[in-house]
Amino acid sequence: MAPKSPTTEWLAGRGWKAFPFQREVWREMAAGRSGLLHATTGSGKTLAVWLGALQALGDTEAPLTVLWVTPMRALSHDTLLALQDAASALAPTWTLAARTGDTSTSERVSQQRRWPTGLVTTPESLSLMLSRADAPDMLKRVRLVVVDEWHELLGSKRGVQLQLALARLRRWNPGLMTWGLSATLANLEEACDTLAPNAVLVRGAQDKKILIDTLLPERIERFAWAGHMGLAMLPAVIQQIEHAASSLVFTNTRSQCERWFQALLEARPDWAGLIALHHGSVDADMRRWVEAAMKAGQLKCAVCTASLDLGVDFLPVDQVLQIGSAKGVARLLQRAGRSGHAPGRRSRVTMVPTHSLEIVEASALRAAVQAGRIEPRRPPDAPLDVLVQHLVTIALGGGFRPEDLLAEVRSAPSYRALSDDAWAWALAFVRHGGETLRAYPDFQRVVPDDAGVWRVPDVRLARRHRSNIGTIVSDAAMSVQFVTGGRIATVEESFIARLRTGDVFLLGGRALELVRVEGLTAYVRIAKPGKALLPRWDGGQFPISDTLADAMLERFDEAAQGRYSDREMRFVAPLLKLQGEWSELPGSQRLLAEVMTSSDGHHLFLYPFAGRTVHLGLASLLAWRVGRDTPATFTMAINDYGLELLSATQIDWTAQLPALLAPVGRESLRDDVLASLNATEMARRRFRQIARIAGLIFQSHPGEARSQRQLQASASLYYDVFRQHDPGNRLLRQAEAELLSAELDVDALGRTLARLAAQSLDLRQLARPTPLAFPLLVERLRERASTESLAQRLGRMLDELEAAAGGKAVADVGSRLAFGKAPEKTAPRTRRRRR
Repeated sequence: MAPKSPTTEWLAGRGWKAFPFQREVWREMAAGRSGLLHATTGSGKTLAVWLGALQALGDTEAPLTVLWVTPMRALSHDTLLALQDAASALAPTWTLAARTGDTSTSERVSQQRRWPTGLVTTPESLSLMLSRADAPDMLKRVRLVVVDEWHELLGSKRGVQLQLALARLRRWNPGLMTWGLSATLANLEEACDTLAPNAVLVRGAQDKKILIDTLLPERIERFAWAGHMGLAMLPAVIQQIEHAASSLVFTNTRSQCERWFQALLEARPDWAGLIALHHGSVDADMRRWVEAAMKAGQLKCAVCTASLDLGVDFLPVDQVLQIGSAKGVARLLQRAGRSGHAPGRRSRVTMVPTHSLEIVEASALRAAVQAGRIEPRRPPDAPLDVLVQHLVTIALGGGFRPEDLLAEVRSAPSYRALSDDAWAWALAFVRHGGETLRAYPDFQRVVPDDAGVWRVPDVRLARRHRSNIGTIVSDAAMSVQFVTGGRIATVEESFIARLRTGDVFLLGGRALELVRVEGLTAYVRIAKPGKALLPRWDGGQFPISDTLADAMLERFDEAAQGRYSDREMRFVAPLLKLQGEWSELPGSQRLLAEVMTSSDGHHLFLYPFAGRTVHLGLASLLAWRVGRDTPATFTMAINDYGLELLSATQIDWTAQLPALLAPVGRESLRDDVLASLNATEMARRRFRQIARIAGLIFQSHPGEARSQRQLQASASLYYDVFRQHDPGNRLLRQAEAELLSAELDVDALGRTLARLAAQSLDLRQLARPTPLAFPLLVERLRERASTESLAQRLGRMLDELEAAAGGKAVADVGSRLAFGKAPEKTAPRTRRRRR
């Protein structure tokens, strides 16, 4: 009988036994291969790759042998602790450390005296290391890079930044192994190919038991609306928490997180010290304390946001509660995996709907999970701003010869199709800023020396670049103030960017007309009564995913046939049956449209189930297409399920809608979308983010912090100069392309139009709002009334609708609004535009 290996003995000492997929990873790593390990959360992925590294690389003292890349610096401490346990027993000569933006200066200095064997870091910190003059000598010994939570990086510019860094490391060490870890990916082959050339795909445990259930309210609301905090479910949530040893309560926004934490404390003051708060705005030391207390089983509950989606292993957590819909299958699975985080343990997530239609979402989410349907993540295609930043980084890290670096860059999957012209433009941009900026010394960032090696010639420019490495760019907050003086509030820049001069929106209970925008200040005046209103842009909310929307439509298909297959659908049956009696249910093969005339005007309700981002573009597009032939004023309302167009004049939607929804070529659709929105201002804002990554503007200089106002002013100047003197500038073109793909999602809009064209149009004439129309109606009214007057009007409307449906009068709408309504960014909003 063969003797047991040290790894097997170490596992046995903890009562564990290696799984087949873990042994497969060890075999592949022993052979020096790269790979992607895809397995459910809590199934042993980290141990699989880490134990494989310890076995394949041996007990070495060589510095920087392994780099462990994590997408969030907040996870580095927890990851480091997890790695040290096995390393101390199996590789006692190994030293481990973390190096992220949170690492102190003294720690950095200490590391540089003697680099550790294994280093936990982030994509940004890895790029900083590549910018060191001694980078080739320091990093040439790296034999393994592990990318944790690869699905979080794959579809972003941070993932592209990492692709380029890995290409550089492979140049220095062609035998470099790269392993990725992921639990929630659909496009596995693409993810594997993007991670490393010739990488193997190891499919780990996929049979982890996940219990997905729903906390149902006491009674169904047939006429419900979105925009609640869900606090009406507080007593039931408290009961769930009480019956478990330890719980995580996930919310989708920070404001919702704060409200729920306070509500729990007010309801259960005896839980003071036993429940905690965790989100991105909480101090880092406090977040670490919460994580440590949860791991130690000292907390009853933590209320959190996406800040705890990834990586941190909480073995004591029994259950996860999700307040509101997770809006996506992958997100639900990721959060569910925070409970039962160990092989063989069951994970449990309980969905807590904040309104009735989210109960259908809950049923659809579980069905999608059971069918294994998860959203794909697609890597960006050759972003030039990331490439430009990387060129300066490599010029600092020993310099480069363009002909050699081009082959290296093209080995990164996102740049495989990089054209010679684009490469030449990028080189010219870092050498002198292109033809437009050639006269300015600050843009002569990289120049060739006498030997033909391109380097950064100026120490000041080098310090500035290192201070601004990274691709994370946050949305700015804009000040709103009267032209006559007096500040009102702040809103997201992305919302103001969509407005044109003369547009009207509601803020602070007042209807305000936009007069002009200067920098990061929007100047307004009180709007005249009756002027059109636009919606707030809900940038802080998750849109519903295509995968979840498809699953919802399949649930409606079943309900239309009288089948209610689970507890959630049986509970919501009265709402769906009423929808069918008064109109019809939407479906996977049927596009439902409803028209109605009321004292407010003529309504069109349309239900594409494509998410709020697509619905905003679609509503604007429909209004613009109608307005080309007939001048009209439209008020718009959107949510994840549909849209409303309200006009003062009657539109023959039966005759016009098929043509208005007809799919067109991408270029024609692009032109229509850009014409229907304030695309120039939106592209200007997008350009600022690109300019920041490309190094045209800087978040900060060494020892200096620049305000968002200064950044906006600088970016606007460059934007105007390029548009006037260099209209073909590739960064301008990238800004427009990203606007169309990321923010307006023209491709998704095109797919939606194609899908709608293949469906049968079912247009119904309404006598009164249906359960699906009512949420859109309420969101439009919400913009034009105070909570008190809205409560009075809603009370009357609900009484009338329930009476028509043969139900009882609805009591205490005001308390439901005050108690349940989310402030600021949680409700769909309305939009009106004159055409």
